[in-house]
Formats: sequence, C-alpha cells, structure tokens
Amino acid sequence: RARLEAVEGDMTDLLAGRVSLDEFNVLVACGGFSYGDVLGAGGGWAKTILHNDKMRAAFAAYFARESTLSLGVCNGCQMFSLLHELIPGTENWPRFVRNQSEQFEGRTTLVQVGESPSAFFSGMAGSRFPIAVAHGEGKAEFAAVGQIDGLQRGGNIALSYVDNYGKVAEQYPQNPNGSPMGIAGVCSSDGRVTITMPHPERVTRAVQNSYRPDDWTEDAPSLRLFRNARHWLG
Repeated sequence: RARLEAVEGDMTDLLAGRVSLDEFNVLVACGGFSYGDVLGAGGGWAKTILHNDKMRAAFAAYFARESTLSLGVCNGCQMFSLLHELIPGTENWPRFVRNQSEQFEGRTTLVQVGESPSAFFSGMAGSRFPIAVAHGEGKAEFAAVGQIDGLQRGGNIALSYVDNYGKVAEQYPQNPNGSPMGIAGVCSSDGRVTITMPHPERVTRAVQNSYRPDDWTEDAPSLRLFRNARHWLG
C-alpha cells in the first residue's frame, strides 16, 4: 500500500554476511525486546553493533550515506538512540529509560506531529491521531543540561503525546511514560533518521481504530509515514 518492498533481516544475518546494509536505502528497526533488554532497553542490541568493528563500520557508513532513510520504533527507537555517535545530527537525542508508571504500557494514546525536518512526517505537522504504544522503558532522559532545549530549538521533536485538547501531555495517562515535553519521537537534524516510541506500523488501517471520523475509510494516518518514505526515495 506504500509501494515499498519489505525485506526481513536480523543481526545474525548481518553478522554472518548473508545480508549487507549496502543493499538497502531504507532501514526500519522494529520492537520486540531484543536480547531480553539485557543492559537496558535496546542496550544489548546496540552493543552488538558498537562493539563489533565490522558492524560499527557498516552502520556508520549506512547512516552517512545521504541516499538512506532510517526509522526506529519502540525497541528499535531505544537501540538507535544508543547509536547516536554513529548517526550525524543526533547530538541532542535522549536515551529511553523505565516508564514513570513503573509498569508496561500497552494501549493507544494520542499524538501530534510537530514541525520537524523528518522525512517520514513530511507534510503532517499539526496532525493529531491515535497510535499504539507497547513499552516498559519509554521515558526520554537527557544526558546533559541543555540537550532538550537544543532539540527544541533545532525543531527535532517530531512527535509528542497530547491530551484531548491538543496540549502537550506530561501527565499520566495521556503521557504513558513521563517523557518531558511529551516527547514521543525525534529526528536527526537532516530528517533522514527518525525514532518513535509509539508504533506507527501497528495502526495503518482505519478499521484498527475503535472510533474514527467517517472519512477514514481505508487508511489510518500512520500509513502516511511509509508513503512519505516512498515519495522521498523518488
């Protein structure tokens, strides 16, 4: 429906050389509690890359290649955030830690698209729609004072949790994890890499919403992300 061909691969394929990042121009890292979340959310996954010379070089070269797009979702969001040293324009990215609620949050919540250079959210600024969340460690945490301000000044907050009035939500349950400024997704400075804690890939059809406007007949708003990727590729 987005005219993209999906090819499934995992880290064992990359490590064994059965698959190479050189073959692709879009990389989507999905959720799934990789490595049992050993070393923290996405930590084991990230360190498989960071502490393997071959993988580190391959991912660094991929992110540097200007013809590529990347999307990290949930566990993939956590993993990408820990690879920030390999991804240009991500010096203000947070890492993601245990939810303020101290529990796994699996439900839908409301998000709003911000003004950002994200290729995936192109033309969607101001859009507000429900989306699935399913995480236990989704709270954005910043390593240094001023990073969150830098992220905001750079226009790199791509997605925010909002309440039913459309105001940024910092309180539970509208904000499922306690992220400051309702941060649900951020992007690199050039917009080629986007990470989101919610799951846009889980709610792409209108019928997946228990309530929807009458004009949502086939597609849910999240499908636009993948159509944007196809448009960006030309």
